[in-house]
Amino acid sequence: MKKDKGKIIAVTSTTGGVGKTITTLNLAGSYHLLGYKVLIIDFDLFGGDIALSLNLKCDKTIFNLVLDLSNNRYEKVEDYIYKYNDNIDIISAPKDPRQANKIDSKYIPLILDSVLYKYDAILIDTTHVLNETNIILFDNSDNILVLFSNDLYSLKNTRTFISILKDANYTNYFTVLNESILGRNYYNSYDMRTIIKSNIDFTIPKTLHISKIDKIISSGQIPILLNNKKDNKHYELIAKKLIEEVSKWEKHFLSYLK
Repeated sequence: MKKDKGKIIAVTSTTGGVGKTITTLNLAGSYHLLGYKVLIIDFDLFGGDIALSLNLKCDKTIFNLVLDLSNNRYEKVEDYIYKYNDNIDIISAPKDPRQANKIDSKYIPLILDSVLYKYDAILIDTTHVLNETNIILFDNSDNILVLFSNDLYSLKNTRTFISILKDANYTNYFTVLNESILGRNYYNSYDMRTIIKSNIDFTIPKTLHISKIDKIISSGQIPILLNNKKDNKHYELIAKKLIEEVSKWEKHFLSYLK
């Protein structure tokens, strides 16, 4: 059993359609390639697609986990974890969105504590709605990735969200511009920084656009594990930065990306 404390990383956004789930999957793939054990917890409770994207049939979901905790039927967290490969496991979102409202957020810290020493990284895919569940997730995360795209709605909402994070004294967030969604290229980098009133910490470049993403996802595969491009270095650097294992050369590269 792993003895070191893992890092909890929440992946969020302020609008849908910016590649949040694909980014979560690709980060998990990067940790796999780096030899780290990673758990994805799908806290997009009303529409989570992690299990669907990985072609995993999960008889028990996070709804069952919370239900069993609240009714003293819980024995061990492994009963709700499903394996994708040797390094990647998942806890699935509810199968029925009506179950989402029945999940008591007070159990979130307990769930996270139960897996904290079993994995190097715990990736949390969140909804893009700032609700009580997300706030508790952010409070319990080591790092928060705020994903956005190059269009006015995403930039405007990201600016508001960053302002809220600052007002709440969060300092552990990173902004991620996803340029791999083609057709969204309205502003230059200076204009985007001006709009969101923040630096852009990471960029997922256009070269990582996946033209057959639907086919890849429907086959249950993680895109980055099929991709041998050198551009995958971007995901690897983000993944390593989030668990603080970046070399001097990589820090220089990250600085250059900004």
